[in-house]
Amino acid sequence: MTEIEELQRRIVTALDRIGQGLEGREAAGDAGEVAALRQQLEDERLANAQLEERVRKLKARQEAAQAEAETAREATTARLEKLDKELQSLRHSNQQLRDNNVALCEANAQGLADPHLINKAMLAELEGLRASRATDRAEADVILSELGRVLEASEGEDETRTEEA
Repeated sequence: MTEIEELQRRIVTALDRIGQGLEGREAAGDAGEVAALRQQLEDERLANAQLEERVRKLKARQEAAQAEAETAREATTARLEKLDKELQSLRHSNQQLRDNNVALCEANAQGLADPHLINKAMLAELEGLRASRATDRAEADVILSELGRVLEASEGEDETRTEEA
């Protein structure tokens, strides 16, 4: 963008010098040549105005893309936080399952088959499966959101290239 602004500044300066030169020549000379030079000056001013408009559009598009990227970043952060919570739940459920299995093995080794321990182990296993499923779903959501963001970005680049061509 800095290069475009520098080029614009140089064009405006050159147009001003041309305008000053035309005023000096107008007093001295050829009306036809002056009219042609004035037309060229107007053409250049029109081209400059078009360039300025393109620069404004590019800046607006860049700002919109930055805002969209920030929104996507915030959404990804929220999904990652959810994934972290799900992983913590999974770890807790798995630890609970391990503890129940140790207690069940100890009771079985002593010949004390306790139906309550069996039920507790089964509930812990079910909770572990639910937590695992929730973790898988959260991971899939994060992956899908990132893929969607990447696809949208590539589509935006394709549109930009098409418009510039």
